[in-house]
Amino acid sequence: MKVVVDDKIPYILEPLKELAEEVVALPGREIRAADVRDADILVVRTRTHCDKALLEGSSVRLVLTATIGFDHLDVAYLHEAGIEWHNCPGCNATSVAQYVRNSLLALEQDGIIRLDQCTLGIVGVGHVGTAVLEAMQGHVKHILLNDPPRESRHDTAPDGYCWSPLAALQAQCDIITLHTPLVTTGPYPTLHLADSTFLSALQRPVVFINAGRGEVAETKALLQALADGRIKAAVIDTWEHEPAISRELLEKVYIGTPHIAGYSADGKANATRMVLEHICRFLGRHMDFRIAPPPLPADFRPAADSTERHLQLYDPRTDSTRLKAHPELFEQLRGNYPLRREDCALNGACSAQ
Repeated sequence: MKVVVDDKIPYILEPLKELAEEVVALPGREIRAADVRDADILVVRTRTHCDKALLEGSSVRLVLTATIGFDHLDVAYLHEAGIEWHNCPGCNATSVAQYVRNSLLALEQDGIIRLDQCTLGIVGVGHVGTAVLEAMQGHVKHILLNDPPRESRHDTAPDGYCWSPLAALQAQCDIITLHTPLVTTGPYPTLHLADSTFLSALQRPVVFINAGRGEVAETKALLQALADGRIKAAVIDTWEHEPAISRELLEKVYIGTPHIAGYSADGKANATRMVLEHICRFLGRHMDFRIAPPPLPADFRPAADSTERHLQLYDPRTDSTRLKAHPELFEQLRGNYPLRREDCALNGACSAQ
């Protein structure tokens, strides 16, 4: 059996070598049809477009993406070709929640906002939006939740909350954060959800966060909203046209990062664990493996103050400084990301198998 795998997926090569006779690790952007022609399993991240051009005529029967999102997979073609596929829903939800919370703590530390006086609006309340909700409880005054697809299915909102229309978020929120998938068709498309119409309807200057999908927010509209003060500070992790992002927008956002909100070592370990579990099920094999990120440095001493402690573990301003200094290195900064741990590393509560 042969597995082709994105070489930036951590903690995966040794377990794969126990499962497969041949493992080939390649940069995600460079995986080509010739590389997968005789492969049985393909393991990717967002930079590999898995479609007919890549997979037609190959022996691939399982495609796995070590990510929550799967808009880089042509699922219609995969279904037509009889190729099984899976993503990793929820794998890095708490990592993105850490990014959102710590970005807002940084803005508060810098005097941009007072969180205890703010109403937060979360657009998209799946795995990630729910994790953001949990992370922000106790930090902000009110939280409004918007998720039309879930509301249409009569899903119950998280305890203590109800579903709110976008108009309510536009009227009441001081912070709006987007966590929807990229959807281009159907009754609830999200492509350019945050466009000029959406942003011009804001009733107060907001902190705007996009750590979901770049194309959910329209770059031109964001620039105009920043210019006219409807957005008083922007935190952008996901961009249109990555890695060829808008340099103008990068210069104007308060925090701009290279699509790494979900890149904690804990989130990556979760994704790798889920991928390996899918492979074992596909092969009908049982395997005992332990996937755990490296520990914090031995000399790490957590601060007594909770805000300082959160930012000590991870301060998004550091990633922003790196990207603003070298926007041309978007992919390198993303692909060679330093160790980042979540709060669970402080008390040994992180899961590992």
